[in-house]
Amino acid sequence: MSTHSPLTGESWSRAELLARIVTESQRHHADYAFFSQAMADHVGLHPTDLQCVTLLDREPGPVSTGDIARLTGLTSGSATRLVDRLVKAGIVERHADPNDRRRSLVTLAPEARERIGAAWDAPGRAFGAVLEGYSDAELTVIADYLHRAAEVGRAQAVRLNSGDTD
Repeated sequence: MSTHSPLTGESWSRAELLARIVTESQRHHADYAFFSQAMADHVGLHPTDLQCVTLLDREPGPVSTGDIARLTGLTSGSATRLVDRLVKAGIVERHADPNDRRRSLVTLAPEARERIGAAWDAPGRAFGAVLEGYSDAELTVIADYLHRAAEVGRAQAVRLNSGDTD
């Protein structure tokens, strides 16, 4: 069975399509890492700090340092140092946990949210423009793939960090 490329009209076998997806995924990963570094430089943050900021922006509410460790894959000590650095830079704020006085919760500082959000305006529009040419059904498939691939990536990171070689 072959499939026609909507871009070139070429016919591809399933094996060719799968190989192309792997190649394009690897290229996307490398290019996105390059973009992430450029964005971090642009807003004056380390890439890991920007990753934390991005993840905090996606969370529905304040998170603990332990949550940040889980979200970023950092050790608890590294996550604490990351939060300390971000507090010192005015990027995040610590607040007492109303349910546990021994624990603090972390949120993005409003000024940082606004400044970093503004830096995402042009890239957000550019990435959004890429999606404009897809039908709703195609967007559903893309969203599903990205969700599943992210789950696999997180699971493989845990596996690799645990020392599992299988």
